[in-house]
Amino acid sequence: MNIDLLKRLCEMPGVPGHEDRVRDLITAEIKDLFDEVKTDPMGSLLCRRDAGAKGAPRVMLLCHMDEIGFLVSHITDKGFLYLQPVGGFDPRNLFSRRVLVCTDKGDFKGVMNPGGKPIHISSAEDRKKVPEVAEFFVDLGMGKKAADLVQVGDYVVMDEPFLEMGDKLVSKALDNRIACWLGIEAIRALGKKDGRGAEIHVAFTCQEEVGLRGARTASYAIKPDIGLGIDVTLACDTPGVPDQDQTTQQGKGFGLHVRDSSFIADKKLVAEIEALAKKRKIPYQRTMLAAGGQDGAAAQQAAAGARAVGITVGTRYIHTVTEMVERSDLKAARDILVAYLQGF
Repeated sequence: MNIDLLKRLCEMPGVPGHEDRVRDLITAEIKDLFDEVKTDPMGSLLCRRDAGAKGAPRVMLLCHMDEIGFLVSHITDKGFLYLQPVGGFDPRNLFSRRVLVCTDKGDFKGVMNPGGKPIHISSAEDRKKVPEVAEFFVDLGMGKKAADLVQVGDYVVMDEPFLEMGDKLVSKALDNRIACWLGIEAIRALGKKDGRGAEIHVAFTCQEEVGLRGARTASYAIKPDIGLGIDVTLACDTPGVPDQDQTTQQGKGFGLHVRDSSFIADKKLVAEIEALAKKRKIPYQRTMLAAGGQDGAAAQQAAAGARAVGITVGTRYIHTVTEMVERSDLKAARDILVAYLQGF
């Protein structure tokens, strides 16, 4: 598997509304894989692979490019940066983080901490409190000079390297550079001829983390017959989580995503992909989420509607810098996408 591509995708900064660097990386990577590539007004990258005959079904893979992050909302007289989140954060995961502030004048490394007293001068009661996300700030270590380099609206991402740990891959932004990788590698595996029984669209969408926004506009433009929402999902197969809340277990295959709070998958499409996985001996597990959403919902609800399902990869520690996936689950997700597209 091309893990170097996944590493480059994960380490490239790009929060909702600022996906341009990720889009440029993908554009360079997919040269000669599609018959048409264009960027829509919202910033999603829309890629089309033509069918061999007219009237073929239109299949859309939705792969969002954005990662959770922050936008700079205020700069103090002393050069501290206050932020607004774009995406969902648990503040317990934000303490003492290294970050990257991305501006038109360059990228600057900083540290993130909440306002308040350090352990040496805080009370036991102080240390029980969990700050709100709005209480965190970034220190660039340059004092007042920060105001000359950073402006309101610049964006901030976590600054952590991609790691290979045995059978596991660990990084920030696996949600959802996993999908970008799958969208590229599935088409690459098809070659020039396979899958030409369908018109295949791979939409690398923007602003999913703030409400499936890019997927909605892209889906209205493409009007697919079938929508495949490609994403991560929870793998809570870790201490402290009851069995019924685990969602997936790592090493047991890709997630066949049946439901979340944004959509209910097409029953026949679920059965079709399940039968294919069994036939090809591709490991899988059915998945559901009580909350959360993904881009497959946008495809399902666009224009006159589409049949839709999710293809997901179980991920531990989602929305942190330690997101973790199993190599075999990633391979299974790629293999089922290739097998499904080959069937047309």
